[in-house]
Amino acid sequence: MALYKRVFTTVASKPKLRYLSAWFCPFAHRATLALEHHSDRVDYEWIEALGWEQREDQNDVTGTGKEWWYHWKADELKRVNPSALVPTLIPVDLESGKSDESKAVYESLVTIDFVDQISSATGEDRLVPTDPYEAARCRVWADKLNKECCSPYYGVLVRKDEEERKEHFDILIKGLSAFSDELLKTDGPTFLAGGQLSNVDLALIPWAFRYYVFEHYRGEDYVISTEKYPQLQPYQEWLDHVLNLDCVKRTLPDKGKYLEHIGKYADSSARSKVANAVRRGVAAHELDDEKDEY
Repeated sequence: MALYKRVFTTVASKPKLRYLSAWFCPFAHRATLALEHHSDRVDYEWIEALGWEQREDQNDVTGTGKEWWYHWKADELKRVNPSALVPTLIPVDLESGKSDESKAVYESLVTIDFVDQISSATGEDRLVPTDPYEAARCRVWADKLNKECCSPYYGVLVRKDEEERKEHFDILIKGLSAFSDELLKTDGPTFLAGGQLSNVDLALIPWAFRYYVFEHYRGEDYVISTEKYPQLQPYQEWLDHVLNLDCVKRTLPDKGKYLEHIGKYADSSARSKVANAVRRGVAAHELDDEKDEY
């Protein structure tokens, strides 16, 4: 995508960031969405910071005879983020042009809040509302969606036992159903009233876009549709709306390219920290830097 090659020109009054990312990562996609939503207010330079390589699974970790692992991580990423995970944002001094690695920001939901803060946006352009109650409600729901609608995605793909896959899928559907109910509390179609985009929307969009891979790798029983789950009509209307926003459309990876990439998870040969955590039997959001290192 052209987006990943772009280097934005700096306007003196606009903060600038070095953005350590990976095109395929839905966690990083959250930060990309925030940056593109605020592209008139925040400049950034994209740095692709991860790469994959296949090798023989000599220790039979994946049980597939092979393993895909990150054969390189950018030195910059390893220096500034203790977990060496994307997304990672590094502020750039506008006068010197040098990045301040002591102020690196990471964790995907945190990066949304951070970009929103430094953008100096006001009113409905904010991703985190200024109203304290609405801000709190948004943070609660962003965390809830992360645990109930994003983490189970990896359980459906990485776990080998069909019952376990179905268990993760059921958790996901339950989470989307709760989200649908919450959407009905405002005039929609976004989480906040009046069509205001929020950190809640950005928390879910990367995975909601990627659910299409389930049918290819797990079959028709894993298709998410309103025909099968009529209670998800509000969610479907939300999804149709957000995926057609310009600031979202230009961030979406090519479906065919991503489908090929995620096959590493679908055949359980991926050796990322997320895949290792799920293989170990915990949720993706419960990964441990030491236990799930590769």
